[in-house]
Amino acid sequence: MAGSQAARSKGRVLKTSTGNDSIRRGRLGKALQFQRVAMDALDLVDEHREVADAVVTLCVHAGIAASDAICIAGLGRFSQGQDHNDAVNLLKSVDGNAARHLAALLHMKTRAGYGFDPVTPDQLKRATRAMDTLIERAKA
Repeated sequence: MAGSQAARSKGRVLKTSTGNDSIRRGRLGKALQFQRVAMDALDLVDEHREVADAVVTLCVHAGIAASDAICIAGLGRFSQGQDHNDAVNLLKSVDGNAARHLAALLHMKTRAGYGFDPVTPDQLKRATRAMDTLIERAKA
């Protein structure tokens, strides 16, 4: 892959790609799209539980895209590996608080996207807050 790099974290090689301002803006644009659709979905229903899993899934995707933008701004590269924990570790090297928000979102990913039980109202609230925080940091 063009622009690929390897970085080390705790003895492991992290797969990254080089990012520039155009890629950063593109990833931020994706984050904003996911955020907009998530908020629109909540506005369209009377009961948030009707769309909570879909909204949390959108929050996760928004958070990942925003995190990529933060990493590009801070490091000039972003995570491209299959393990999302690599993205958390890379983000932690730029912004530890943002990394905690991304980790929280990723922790909800399986339940929201693949699980049989719905996310809780508290998880929905945490997911939207984490997404919003990551996007605000990516915009800064």
